[in-house]
Amino acid sequence: MSGSSFSFLLRPKWIAFHLLVFFGVALMVWLGFWQLRRLDERQAFNAVVEARIDLPPVPLEELLATSDDPTDLEWRQVTMSGVFEPQQIVWFNRSQEGLAGDNILAALDEGSAVVVVNRGFVLLGTEASAAPSGEIDILGRLRVPIARQRGELTDSGDGPVTEVRRVDLDQLDAQIDGDVAPFYVDLIGSVPNVSDADPAPIPSPTLDEGPHLSYAVQWFIFATSVLVGWVLAIRRSIRSHRRDALTAATAEPTLPDSDRPDDVAAASSTSGTDVPSPR
Repeated sequence: MSGSSFSFLLRPKWIAFHLLVFFGVALMVWLGFWQLRRLDERQAFNAVVEARIDLPPVPLEELLATSDDPTDLEWRQVTMSGVFEPQQIVWFNRSQEGLAGDNILAALDEGSAVVVVNRGFVLLGTEASAAPSGEIDILGRLRVPIARQRGELTDSGDGPVTEVRRVDLDQLDAQIDGDVAPFYVDLIGSVPNVSDADPAPIPSPTLDEGPHLSYAVQWFIFATSVLVGWVLAIRRSIRSHRRDALTAATAEPTLPDSDRPDDVAAASSTSGTDVPSPR
């Protein structure tokens, strides 16, 4: 192939096409690896939960003595006793088993600290029952709150709040008497027992790997398809330009008699061809 066969690929519209293809492929490949990173994160999360969630429950004070970092203790089952404070806070915009609703938070004074307890889930528009009065024994799952991400809305900072978008323990500490622990607890069961009128306890997390692997494969397939399409488009254009060049090089123009040069006309007369005289 000669260099001229490819010169059209450096025209502005072709350069724009190349850049669009390469940018699209780079983006799709990045998205594929991003999904693989999310898969790794999900697998690591599942491994941590599986290692901790079924361990025998231990008293809260005993569990806290094993580590100063609540993150190292998340998903462990704990037992504690105390008295609920009367105030409850609605953690809204939650879902459970495909249903929309709210979680109900209440502060449990267990003696050495005040622990925020997620009593469970109530359907949207349903008024939660009051927290049990008197001494109560609780079996729960230790959880670490998730910090607000950039771009997410914040809860009102004016006075005590009754509804929150997330468990912000620093905010709740300002309106709850006592020292609030740096974690909260999902209620699993209690004595007295949880009744049908109480919020439904939060179930264990689903430990699947999600759709991340299939999404990654899809992005890589899309990137490969775009590259194949780009190569086919270039090959087709090269063949088209070669065919046009060959046609232009071999084409012989055919002229009518009136447009022929004089030497052609003279050759016609010497060959005995009758040329009619003009009238």
